[in-house]
Amino acid sequence: MKSSHCRPARVGKNPFVHKLKFTMAEKIKIGLMSVTVFPVRLLLMSFFLLLAWPFAFIACLGRSDSVVEPQSWWRRFVDVCLRVALRAMWFCGGFHSIKVKGERAASSEVPILTMAPHSSYFDAIPGSLTMSSIVTKVESRSIPIWGTLINYLRPVFVFRSDRDSRRKTVEEIKRRAQSGGEWPQIMIFPEGTCTNRSGLISFKAGAFIPGLPVQPVVLRYPNELDTVTWTWQGPGAFKILWLTLCQPHNRMEIEYLPIYTPSDEEKENPALFANNVRKLMAKALELPLTDLSFDDCEISLSQGPLGIYDYSSLLEFNLLVCRLGLRAATTEEVLEEQARRARKMQGERLALEDFAQFVNRPVTDALTQVHSLFDQHGDRHIDIRHYVIALSTIHRPSDSMKTLKLAFKMYESEEDGEIQEEELATILEIMLGVEEVELSGFFLSLDRPDREKITYDELHHFIEQHPRFVQHYLDFKDHPRRFCLGRPKSCNGQNDKKDD
Repeated sequence: MKSSHCRPARVGKNPFVHKLKFTMAEKIKIGLMSVTVFPVRLLLMSFFLLLAWPFAFIACLGRSDSVVEPQSWWRRFVDVCLRVALRAMWFCGGFHSIKVKGERAASSEVPILTMAPHSSYFDAIPGSLTMSSIVTKVESRSIPIWGTLINYLRPVFVFRSDRDSRRKTVEEIKRRAQSGGEWPQIMIFPEGTCTNRSGLISFKAGAFIPGLPVQPVVLRYPNELDTVTWTWQGPGAFKILWLTLCQPHNRMEIEYLPIYTPSDEEKENPALFANNVRKLMAKALELPLTDLSFDDCEISLSQGPLGIYDYSSLLEFNLLVCRLGLRAATTEEVLEEQARRARKMQGERLALEDFAQFVNRPVTDALTQVHSLFDQHGDRHIDIRHYVIALSTIHRPSDSMKTLKLAFKMYESEEDGEIQEEELATILEIMLGVEEVELSGFFLSLDRPDREKITYDELHHFIEQHPRFVQHYLDFKDHPRRFCLGRPKSCNGQNDKKDD
């Protein structure tokens, strides 16, 4: 599969990965802080959190989730007490001074605050200082102590078990945003997930569907050592807390940008509205736009013996099939059915119109781009099996053996279930996102007379015995091989039966 270059600057540094490296001096400092400052800070933070809980609990008694009660004097008192207790908690955690730039607009003027980048659970600090509502999963209300504080903020709960959850969440945001300031401001992180702040990923459209003015808010953690970032691959929640509390001082900046009022075109097109606000926030942060989204996390972090090596072209493919509605419609049954149809075609190559009929979609620019991704010969015809393999790969990126088995069903011989070496190379090129796979070294490693064909069971067994199959037995363009690993027998004359 080739790239159509329709997505400039899509993939740079992986925004879902955070790696920490410490110097010896930093390790010594963390060690000393761990036995002196850390336990004291943790104890004090727990104390102030427990101190805040009864105020939030009392304020939530008898309160309706759908109706706003008048802000009585005692509720205002509770609000002040909570702000003081939570600010004291963050102070004890090392956030001694929180720099605030700009001016926050009133809820009657701007009902929605869009915040980015979202990179840590310490991003809760602005919410605790402003007592703005948030959007969170309904399960968070059952978290001991912290769940009560979340409930006090009048959050918009997301019921992920409900198939209509997204629509209902958007409707609730819209209802509150159009209340004329009766509800608290809604603080939304439109990225929808945590990143490492290397760039701004795509914004979800939920905050922008009401078509009302929003106030962008940018967050910065200008610390020498980034211990606060908590994303998909990197330090866990407790390690982040431990390392952050072991820093003498943690800096945070909150900047309120000017109110952004959408144009008529942006009101009609929430995606355009979201992207324009993202550009504005990226400029203020001096960060690049990274054309990735929450839906790309699993692809860019795929694991397993055949985990995606270079996800650039597959992410581009994923964007296009999502735009066409093909990704949402993909199930195990759909993949099996498409594989059966593709096998019957026996390698017949399809023009654009035939491809549109195969996927049951009209010919559009997006469909044309998908078709061009698999046009390896430049003759505007594709092998539909390549499309099915790519679709299966992005549908279950961390379950590559299922995709491999599906691919074998489309290629294997009816007599013996074998496929040719060049067919396996094509399959692996698509699944790994690489080019020019060379399998001669791998076939030399097989203890069998026929070195140009293989069955799925044989390949599966070999991969189970050699979990570093890609690193040790494949050659492809830009493979990071530093020494002779591709052909174990030619290195020392012995077959490598077990990888380290």
